[in-house]
Amino acid sequence: MSTRARPIVIAHRGASGYLPEHTLEAKVLAHGMGADYLEQDVVLSRDGIPLVLHDLYLEAVSDVAMRFPDRARGDGHWYAIDLTCEELSALRVHERLDLRAGRPAFLDRSPDLGPEGQSPFRLHSLDQELTLVRGLNRSTGREAGIYLELKEPAWHEGQGQDLVAAVLGVLEQHGYLEVGQRIFLQCFEPGTLRRVHGLLPQVRLIQLIGESDWWPRPPADFTAMRTPAGLAEVRRYAAGIGPWIGHLLSRMASEGRPGFTELVDQAHQAGLLVHPYTLRLDSLPEGFATFDALLGSLLKLGVDGIFTDFPDLAVRYLAARCPPGEGSP
Repeated sequence: MSTRARPIVIAHRGASGYLPEHTLEAKVLAHGMGADYLEQDVVLSRDGIPLVLHDLYLEAVSDVAMRFPDRARGDGHWYAIDLTCEELSALRVHERLDLRAGRPAFLDRSPDLGPEGQSPFRLHSLDQELTLVRGLNRSTGREAGIYLELKEPAWHEGQGQDLVAAVLGVLEQHGYLEVGQRIFLQCFEPGTLRRVHGLLPQVRLIQLIGESDWWPRPPADFTAMRTPAGLAEVRRYAAGIGPWIGHLLSRMASEGRPGFTELVDQAHQAGLLVHPYTLRLDSLPEGFATFDALLGSLLKLGVDGIFTDFPDLAVRYLAARCPPGEGSP
């Protein structure tokens, strides 16, 4: 096992394995479970308010189609940027749906709360979440950091909105842009991260790495980014990378055991942290029979943090096997 300090546990959209993602309730639960960082994906409303939401659109996690049936665009999506913050706050949030299959994305998650209109869960602004996190840190005496993703800033710019400026404004109001704050900012767009680095070199930035076929027009050449030369370029503006967990796994090795790529070692050689996403108890990669087996393999690789929908499982596992302390500088 690596001699590095314990990897940080990042609650992916909160404790989303147990409660609907990105709800305040999911964040409270993740904080209580001991997560080191709570993740916030952020988009903008029509009136320019930063909203905590994973997608640009709303129908996968809310009853927007029922409440605002005439607000869909021609592509069939209801976009957050087309509704005001007040309108968004009226929506009821439910467990994520697989829109193509017409069923929950994860069949065994979240309690049955009845029809969507009866759900107690709501959307909320970034300001509301940061206020909550500060309050929880103060009342519990345990400080959880924030780990914020800027969702498609270039798309927002095309809609006439500056996501980066709006988000940085809220972060400044809450004191998160001061030196030494427990904050990471992540994005798939290298240009956005370079912009933020130029403005705020003290803030730790994470270059997210995906697969090019996830976008009609990928924001970067992610294959080239995973080479030593690409990683050296990332180090010019970022403190680390957030690779998809599939980028750490290679073809099955002998005897049916999974193999691993050299990405973690190469990133460390470039001076970069590695925070892969996403560990899910109910969606394990091929070759791993248990959550603990997957987490153990990532520990051996030497990752500096992990994104998980089940922060309690990661916290418990790491507490039993790693020295205390945060792996990230």
